[in-house]
Amino acid sequence: MFQEPGFEGKAPGDGFSGKVAIVTGAGHGIGQAITLELARRGVRVVAVDILGQELEETATLARSPENGSGEVKIRRVDVTRPDDVQACVDWTVQEFGRIDILVNNAGGVLGQAHKPVEAVTGEEWARIIDVNLNGAFYFIRSVAPPMKAAHYGRIVNVSSGAGRSFSLTGIQAYASAKAGQIGLTRQMARELGAFGITVNNVAPGFVRSNPATEKQWQAMGKQNQQRLLESISLHRLGKAQEIAYGVLFFASDYASYISGQIISVDGGNHMF
Repeated sequence: MFQEPGFEGKAPGDGFSGKVAIVTGAGHGIGQAITLELARRGVRVVAVDILGQELEETATLARSPENGSGEVKIRRVDVTRPDDVQACVDWTVQEFGRIDILVNNAGGVLGQAHKPVEAVTGEEWARIIDVNLNGAFYFIRSVAPPMKAAHYGRIVNVSSGAGRSFSLTGIQAYASAKAGQIGLTRQMARELGAFGITVNNVAPGFVRSNPATEKQWQAMGKQNQQRLLESISLHRLGKAQEIAYGVLFFASDYASYISGQIISVDGGNHMF
């Protein structure tokens, strides 16, 4: 029976030790959890966000003994600016000599709330598309050359249940951007697979992981909060760390033959 070299007679490890990762949106919530979990496993992480103070907090947490004293470098980057993105990738290659893992987590609703579609301005629409979809594209475009040269890469995009169905809070641009990100995942998996690069997607359910999601939760009201909980098989909201575990799977050697896939990490949400 044919076996892929390196797997003969033994089970693979997770393959994280010594790898280099870029994680966007790492200042808080899910991005922070992903950064901490990767660093804890020996990955050298470049934590990226537009929020400088929050990035410092992420780095401090990662370097603490209780979190394994992980190696985390921070970079303030606006993911909507292609030049900023390219500079971050170039710096990472110069600093570490490689990029093995990219996690596109930056996104969100940017403080917007639902309004009728006819009341949504072009600027409001574009801002959410820019952060959630364009930012992921810019980073994939920039890491592709070094990953192709190494014939290895793990790209994990973090979308949302909104991208698979609809936005719980009714924000049209958010649902559209996350659906577009899922389409980008599948297309990039097809294009980059020949170079040993996998591209996958984690679609979280609703998680109260940062000030923005906490504001959304409170805006739902008691009735809608209860309705959401009852729609989840586990009858509870997820935690940022639980979303991170899905990302870790796709980034690990355990997912070496998986690409172009979307995992819903949502507790079994029947609303979507």
